[in-house]
Amino acid sequence: MLGGSSFYVQSCTIEAISYWGYICGYIQFCLWVHWKRGVLMKLTDIQIKRIKRGSKPHKVSDGGGLFLWVTPSGGKIWRWTYRHEGKQKLMSFGSYPDVSLSLARDRHAEARKLLASGVNPMVQRKAEKSAAENSFQSVSLLWLEHWRQGKSPRHADYVKRRIEADILPILGARPIAEIEAPELVAMTKAIEKRGARDIAKRALETTGQIFRYAIAHGYAKRNPASEIRPADILKSTRKTNYARIDAKELPGLLRSIEVYPGTHVTRLAMKLMALAFVRTSELIGAKWEEFDIEAARWNIPAERMKMRTPHIVPLAKQTLDVLNMLRTLNGEGKWLFPGDRNAKKPMSNNTILKGLERMGYKGQMTGHGFRGLASTILHEQGYVHEHIELQLAHAPRNAVSAAYNHALYLEPRAKMMQDWANFLEQTQRGGKVLPFRGSAA
Repeated sequence: MLGGSSFYVQSCTIEAISYWGYICGYIQFCLWVHWKRGVLMKLTDIQIKRIKRGSKPHKVSDGGGLFLWVTPSGGKIWRWTYRHEGKQKLMSFGSYPDVSLSLARDRHAEARKLLASGVNPMVQRKAEKSAAENSFQSVSLLWLEHWRQGKSPRHADYVKRRIEADILPILGARPIAEIEAPELVAMTKAIEKRGARDIAKRALETTGQIFRYAIAHGYAKRNPASEIRPADILKSTRKTNYARIDAKELPGLLRSIEVYPGTHVTRLAMKLMALAFVRTSELIGAKWEEFDIEAARWNIPAERMKMRTPHIVPLAKQTLDVLNMLRTLNGEGKWLFPGDRNAKKPMSNNTILKGLERMGYKGQMTGHGFRGLASTILHEQGYVHEHIELQLAHAPRNAVSAAYNHALYLEPRAKMMQDWANFLEQTQRGGKVLPFRGSAA
């Protein structure tokens, strides 16, 4: 009986050992299968750094078909093998360490999602690369490099800033060959809505130049900007035509002012008009109480401004010299420019105009013409449009923003005004229009 029990126990033990042996073998087989598939053998950065190059290229798996292709020279390239429409494909994700382990896995995951949706990831990537190379942004950069040759660095940088701020946010990512006229209209109107009509017009013109470049170099077949007239999409503005000389005639005018045969007060009024380029009414109505000589600022109150908001004119050194001469001439009176017949009132509105006529500029130049000249030359020199517009007191303002906007960008505006004064001084002395020596803000 005892002998029979012992035999039974031994049989059971043998069967149990055989059973567990089978289980262990099965587990080992599964582990081997998973290892071959790369499921359990996920890489780490430490492992990747320790991978040694061999005499022949070899691969180190990260799972899911993603692996590192290790070259004899030590290069490590991320690759992925997959099947699409029954064919084996090989896709590269870049080299390690430029493409990190986490980035390679992210790209791998995105590609697998595309594959699961029926899209060949490599075909999709080629299409995206082609679209990027032919995007409006890419072509605009090529145009800018071509166009800026021979241009003033300040002006070229200004145009670049305007493209980046006004055009690329709307058109940049679009394939240039697919852009249609309505998209350009939407871009132009979006800029105009900010109250920047002139910038909107220039943006449309610049866009047209980029399209002409694109056509010449095979990126596009037509120029939708040529189908749009600014007058058809931008709101019209009522303009008053103020006579003004060309910039090339500025040296002669400045020299004529220096030897003006009339009164010193009128001569200094014309000099101050050129330096500060304020409106004629703002100039002749100037009071000494508005000037902060120590801070080098002219604070024009809202009630004297066309926009009915305060305005600050930074004073250049040359402007302060003119004010010192006026103080010597006019003493401690209320007005900078008191009237000839009645010192209790400012000079006549026509004094500057008559002075220009007396120098031979009748019908050629007005007090307002100094503003137009300043705007044109400063823009050509690449100064920031918003700074120029604020200094001209053109920027649209409302009751909420008025107190803020009138003092906006004071530091770059002060530098711009000093550069402008230096330019006028050098131009008058040199007898010709000279390039600025300062730098655009």
